Parts: sequence; C-alpha cells; structure tokens
Amino acid sequence: MVNWGRILTAMVTPFKADGSLDVEGARRLASYLVEHGSDGLVVAGTTGESPTLTHEEKLALFKAVKEEVGGRATVIAGTGTNSTAASIELSKEAEETGVDGLMLVVPYYNRPSQEGLYRHFKAVAEATSLPILLYNIPSRTGRNMEVDTVSRLAEIKNIVALKEASGDLDQAAAILRKVPEGFLLYSGDDSLTLPMMAVGGYGIVSVASHVVGEKMQAMIQAFLSGDVARAARLHQELMPTFKALFVTTNPVPVKAALNMLGLPAGPVRLPLVEPTEAELLKIEAGLKAAGLLQA
Repeated sequence: MVNWGRILTAMVTPFKADGSLDVEGARRLASYLVEHGSDGLVVAGTTGESPTLTHEEKLALFKAVKEEVGGRATVIAGTGTNSTAASIELSKEAEETGVDGLMLVVPYYNRPSQEGLYRHFKAVAEATSLPILLYNIPSRTGRNMEVDTVSRLAEIKNIVALKEASGDLDQAAAILRKVPEGFLLYSGDDSLTLPMMAVGGYGIVSVASHVVGEKMQAMIQAFLSGDVARAARLHQELMPTFKALFVTTNPVPVKAALNMLGLPAGPVRLPLVEPTEAELLKIEAGLKAAGLLQA
C-alpha cells in the first residue's frame, strides 16, 4: 500500500497578473500547504487549471513543486488527458522529474465506453513504474467510471488508488467491496470527506485544505482515533467554508480566497473568469466562518 497521506491538496496553479505561470509562487504555496495540514499535493489537476496549462508548464510545475517539498510531502502529477498517447508521453516525462505518483482523470469529451476506459488506463499504467491515482469525476468528464471497471483496473499492480468524485456514497461503498485490500479510496468532494471515510474511504483530495487544512486534518485524526462525535462537530464547523469554495466553478472561489489571504494564486485563465461581487461576498463569509478573516 502506498503511503501518500490522508490529505492531498489539489493545488491551484499560481499565475502572475499577466496570466503567465508563477513558478516561484507555486513553490511558496506548496511549502505553505505542507506546513498547514497537507500530507501531499496533486499538481496540475482540475483545481490547477490543467486544461489551460501547456505541456511545458506542467513539467515545470512538477519539477518545481517536487524540489520544494519533496522531502516533506507526496507530490502527485496530473498527467491524464483525453488522449491516451498524450497521457503516456506526459506520464513518462513526469516520472523523470521525480514525482511520487500520477493522477489520471477519466478521459473527457470523447466519452469512451467502460472497455475504452479500461484499455486507456491500462496502457498508461504499463508505460510507467509510478503508482497511479485514478480520478472519476462524471460532472466534468461526461462519463462515470463504473464499479466493475475500477475493480478490473485495481488488479493492475501500479494502479493503487481512486479519487472518487461522483458524489455517490453507494458507489464508493460498492467499489471498496470489490477492490483488493490496500487499494485506497479518496473522496473527491470536501463535504463528503467524513461520510466517505465512514464507509471505508482513506482520505481526501481536497480544495478546501488550501485554507482549512489543519482543521480538516484534526477532523480526520479525530475520526481515526474513534472520537466520531468530535469529527462530526469539526465537519459541521467546516461546512460553511466547503460550500463557499464552490459557489461557482472550481478553482475560481479558492483562488479568490487565497488572494484575500495574501497567498500566491493570482488570476484564473480564460475561459474561467473572476467571481462576481455577490460570489466574493459568499467566499469572504466562508473565510470569516473559519476564523480566517475578521468578521
């Protein structure tokens, strides 16, 4: 079983005011996250605006973040695309940067069959020696990776975990019944971290841990120690922040929150746009609820 940790932060990609990649900002943010509750970082995933990053920018991020926190935290590179050949190429190059694992999202837009999903992930897994985190997010990809497909893929030696962002706890429980012992299931939704762990999940690939990572870590540790009542109280305390960070398309709210807190984030890239005034007020309220801004 891999030891990636319980909280993997799906790290935003900091940009400069002109929209160019802020590599030094990424280094500073990575270090901050590791010092504030994150066990590991997922770089160039959905929250990292992967669709607007170039191949070269992704590799630069993988290298910089690994250099910055590699001795202190897990670094997982988002190398999945909707092209199997492109995913293989990026995965091979990411491995050369020294990252600890790869995250491969269900191919989006082209809507492959379940057999197509299996062959896609199998082909990428065979091209690398790194452990792989699968990523199921039907709301983004247009295709749900079904329980039997996950079960088949979990038999492949270096496919070791799944980020499950379907929002379906029944599906999560069914997956855990069918995968080998030691296969890790991570929630892909912050608000389902505790419910997912209650049915056997291992941890969370988180957006909210950018700003409330330490409290999320406390919630998880309380649950693991058997203090379920305290874990539930912390879950309830965190809910306003969880909701505020999804008032519009991720990562727009979390980048706004980081900017409010003076942390490296910068703007989003088109076609994403900055939050409206009404959305900013909700994000600000979520930070105040967490005690991060003065009420």
